[in-house]
Amino acid sequence: MSTAMPFDAGTTLMSDTTAAVRTAGLTLRERYVPHARGVSLSEVVEEIHANDDAVLDVLREPLLRARPGARWAEDELAGGALPPGEWWVVDPAEGNINHVHGMPDWAVTATLVRDNQPVLTVVHLPLTGDTYTAVAGGGARLNDLPLKVSAKTDLGAALTGTGQAKPGEDHRTFRRIGESVAAMLAGGLVVRVSVPATLQLIHVAAGRMDAFWQFSDVRSGLVAGALLVSEAGGTVTDLAGKPWSTGSPDFLAAAPGIHAAALKVLSPKALSSKVLSSAA
Repeated sequence: MSTAMPFDAGTTLMSDTTAAVRTAGLTLRERYVPHARGVSLSEVVEEIHANDDAVLDVLREPLLRARPGARWAEDELAGGALPPGEWWVVDPAEGNINHVHGMPDWAVTATLVRDNQPVLTVVHLPLTGDTYTAVAGGGARLNDLPLKVSAKTDLGAALTGTGQAKPGEDHRTFRRIGESVAAMLAGGLVVRVSVPATLQLIHVAAGRMDAFWQFSDVRSGLVAGALLVSEAGGTVTDLAGKPWSTGSPDFLAAAPGIHAAALKVLSPKALSSKVLSSAA
């Protein structure tokens, strides 16, 4: 991510955003049951859309009112750079697939993006009541406590993670995920493969995990965690080592002490050479 000027959130934007996200979280929690809903694909998709619609009904208006002039990124699975200006990038049910299957790993997220860089974010976990917040230049917090990334310097001792960004990605992406997991299993200690991205990135920001990578540009799954990790002292780049933005093709967030080693394992050049060696 860039080192742009700190973002002035004013006196009420963070509190208004937090209130809106927590209220939306109550709606999502009311819809949660500890067992799977839906058997067929069409039934599962219907439940997912119903969650999104219910939460957006209570989330959209307060956020747009909190930041007059900011536009709304409609497609939560979209990627790539946004037009200049301020945008709300929201996931009304981050980890929606977990929610409809009765699992606890889901959240509501809202991130204000300015010129393709996240500048303010709120991630709320309704089942625990925990709220993660960050402002560009202002640090990252869990409830009232500051967050700090891991101090590890040895990739061999690192707990890392990845996962797919959305269903139905192309076979090249699936192949890269598999190759990268195999490479990191050899280079690190343990690899978690799960969804959603934000629920792993909050662990990186809190120092519970040491790195997370993804072959994706799905904005809604990355912007919140990117800001949280960066403001907690982590390093956020693409897999070529360039500063990350919403226009980047892939993603790596890591503790500074292991970022270079993780990049060496995961870079496209490194993975390509591994594929060629295994095919020889």
